[in-house]
Amino acid sequence: MAKVEVKQLLEAGVHFGHLTRKWNPNMAPYIYMERNGIHVINLYKTVAKLDEANEALQKIAASGRKILFVATKKQAKDIVAEKVANVNMPYITERWPGGMLTNFVTIRKAVKKMASIDRMKKDGTFMTLSKKERLQVDRLRAKLEKNLGSISDMTRLPGALFIVDTMREHIAVKEAQKLNIPIFAMVDTNSDPRDVDYLIPSNDDASKSIDIIMTQVTNAIAEGLAERKSEKQSDKEGAEDTKKAEPKKVAKEEVKEAPKAEAPATTTEAVDLTKVEGVGPKAAEALVNAGFDSYAKLAEGDPEKIKEILTEASSRMAHLDPTSWPKQAKMAAEGKWDELKEWQDNTKGGVE
Repeated sequence: MAKVEVKQLLEAGVHFGHLTRKWNPNMAPYIYMERNGIHVINLYKTVAKLDEANEALQKIAASGRKILFVATKKQAKDIVAEKVANVNMPYITERWPGGMLTNFVTIRKAVKKMASIDRMKKDGTFMTLSKKERLQVDRLRAKLEKNLGSISDMTRLPGALFIVDTMREHIAVKEAQKLNIPIFAMVDTNSDPRDVDYLIPSNDDASKSIDIIMTQVTNAIAEGLAERKSEKQSDKEGAEDTKKAEPKKVAKEEVKEAPKAEAPATTTEAVDLTKVEGVGPKAAEALVNAGFDSYAKLAEGDPEKIKEILTEASSRMAHLDPTSWPKQAKMAAEGKWDELKEWQDNTKGGVE
């Protein structure tokens, strides 16, 4: 993926912050200077943070998890809808439905209601209703489509949230924090970067600024999806080659007993710990550095010890609740992926 240059960001106006009197002091490390009463963002730090966020988003996309985009402000909604639809990710560009994450089961029921209306229209049941009832159903369908149509394919909680303007979408931020969902965001000089796991210091009000950042982000996600597709294809081809290479069965009397081969030494294969609900890229990195580099090791871990490791690694991870992580890791280590997925679908962010 071609990296964005500072000159491109400058031309798009990514460096323009808010009035100095509206600033958040926690954004000081990302501010270059003040001019004419307006803060100017340090674009070199923007490039560095954008690269870091893109790398993490690419890993999440490659793991098969969904990334939910949230942008309800007027100048962002059309850009986000267009860019995100190209990579087949869910997005919210209308009003944020309260409980979208913390009450996901109820939201899914509303989405299923929309699907049931579509089935009624296909099988002819819809035409058996009275004219008034059909009108009411059509209005309900239009309302659900407007608010939830873009998340109809999201059958479980997302692996991450990407937010444009954390101050405007503060409810989404709080819900994601409660469920240990990693937050990526465009953060302006008036916002608090401590609420975000992966911040991109940038102008979140100008359409050109939003467009260039979203282009870079969706390109990274597209690469992650392409990587996942190629891995699946190679696995499929490998399985077919193995099947073709299997020798024909030989009659028992012709088979000579071969000496038993020594069992190969057990090796620890690198695993993607983010498949455990609640574990983000940074938490996974902290766990691997602490020696939990496999599902089996994490399954034997003590939640209190894991909590200490996360808190020592970063104060931003102090709110994470690892109580269910060993249980999930055990299912993953035993290859019970369907059981793990069902368990994750029935819980809120991996919290029982």
